[in-house]
Amino acid sequence: MTHPIRALEDQDEPALLRDQFRQLLRYRTLLACGVVVGLLGAGWLALSGEDTYTSTGEVSVRSATSDPFAAGASADKGINIGSERQTAVSDAVGTVAVGSLAKSGDVVEVGTLLSGLQVTNPPNTLVLRFSYTSRTPGQAKARAQALAEAYLEIRRERTENSIDNMVDGYRAQLKPLTEQRDRLAEQETGTVGNDVTSARANLIVSISELSQKISELRALDTTPGYLNKQPVVPEKPSGAGLPLLLGLGGVVGLALGLLLSWVRLVFDPAVRSTRELVRSLGAPLLGTLPRERAAAGTLLAIGRSGSRLAEEYRAVAFRLAYDPSFAERRRLLVTAPRGDNAMATAAAANLAAAFAEMGRGVLLVEADLRAPSLARELGSAGRGGRPSWAAERDERTWPSDSRTNVDVPGSGAFTLVAGRRTDNVPRALTSAPVGRILAEGGRPGAVVIVLAPPVLSYADAVALIDRVEGVVVVCDPREVHRSDLERIREIIGAAGGSVLGTLLHPGYGRLERRARRKASKRRGRGRPAPPYGPGGQDGADADGPDRTDGAGHTGDPTETLGLRTLDSGNGRGGSDHSSTAGHR
Repeated sequence: MTHPIRALEDQDEPALLRDQFRQLLRYRTLLACGVVVGLLGAGWLALSGEDTYTSTGEVSVRSATSDPFAAGASADKGINIGSERQTAVSDAVGTVAVGSLAKSGDVVEVGTLLSGLQVTNPPNTLVLRFSYTSRTPGQAKARAQALAEAYLEIRRERTENSIDNMVDGYRAQLKPLTEQRDRLAEQETGTVGNDVTSARANLIVSISELSQKISELRALDTTPGYLNKQPVVPEKPSGAGLPLLLGLGGVVGLALGLLLSWVRLVFDPAVRSTRELVRSLGAPLLGTLPRERAAAGTLLAIGRSGSRLAEEYRAVAFRLAYDPSFAERRRLLVTAPRGDNAMATAAAANLAAAFAEMGRGVLLVEADLRAPSLARELGSAGRGGRPSWAAERDERTWPSDSRTNVDVPGSGAFTLVAGRRTDNVPRALTSAPVGRILAEGGRPGAVVIVLAPPVLSYADAVALIDRVEGVVVVCDPREVHRSDLERIREIIGAAGGSVLGTLLHPGYGRLERRARRKASKRRGRGRPAPPYGPGGQDGADADGPDRTDGAGHTGDPTETLGLRTLDSGNGRGGSDHSSTAGHR
């Protein structure tokens, strides 16, 4: 109202997160679709895939040693467990395993055999874990054991080959030394015996060292490792079961739904939150109307006991009554952004009933002259009487002949000026009788509420803003766009009015909107054409370029530019040259 609109704080991160989460929950359909897709995918993976079985064996790797019980002996001396893991999945191991499996009747290629093998190394250990996955339990067990034994065999062969190569090298060094020793033994004489004996002794020492090394190599324990855990036949299939897959599918589906909702939120032109609505429209939020099943089919909520909707309308009326900008002139224009005007109609009628309940003299004017429905929906009959604002020559024209008194059970009554289809709506809304109606708000204790068509669909509401400055916008936050609100604010401000606030309603569901659309089409087909002219001839509702009214005006919209009347100083604006638009 008069207090400044509090802007969204940039540093209020918890509030921003809450708002974003609430905005994502608006797209419940996308979230549900994501979860359903995830569950269906998990169910398909669980039911369509073939059962697989996994058998596991563990091999402890050790290096060759001469004395494994000696102090300071290290089992991991010279072992690179990463290289050993690569050896375990190599083609050499696969070739040896294929040969051993072929002896038992399991003929398989090396690539196919290795495709089901997985070798892992537990942290801080010298253990290789051989896991083999196959379609049958027996095959998984046999192949896991064959691969583990093939790895040990390959490692044993490589160790023994290394020892043999070293022994051959030492023997190659030993052979010339032995031959030289033998030659010195033949040349040994008494005169030079000391020199020959010394050289021969040195050769014997070298030969002894090489022979000792060969003996040590031959004495090495070449055991490559131990099969600590024998592979066994698995009793049940491996992999995630149906419950686990469904749980994972649900989580993945929820993440997918959140991603789709976020993408939808980024490209959604609709208002994301009430804070954004208030900032875009530049006016406070007057209230949010609750949804009531009891209100279906009835327009007035005021008068029903225990109605939450009625209490919300009363709160909005009290807030408007004590607003300085409204209390100054007591004229209010109720409209919607675009589309269906049903909720704005209900808001105008209930606000009129709420002001009547407060003891005000309320005049409700239906300025929707294109599809008037307020009198029919209220279901009230008009009683005779000439309004105080009607002139002598306005006896048979709208709005002079559309006065109806509406009784609200237990709350009072208000005066309704029901709309009527006219040939030239802009001329009718800017005529002198309408000006005299709106001037009724200047009387003490009087309130004038004007129901206008959607402001972005027709210019009818803009034509009344210069005499009804205060505007209340009734909208559904799920359907109104941010650009629409900004445009409404610009249009109303440029026309000299101000937005007093916005009123949110829950809107209609898809089925309700479809039913209302069909009902309006049926009413449009079954509604007879209204009479035209003082003689009572039938005429079409639509304006025509060659249509003339009782004053001789054509249907040219440019003729209405000089017919707008402004309020005079006494609040009874009007001119003797006012139009008789809407004359029937």
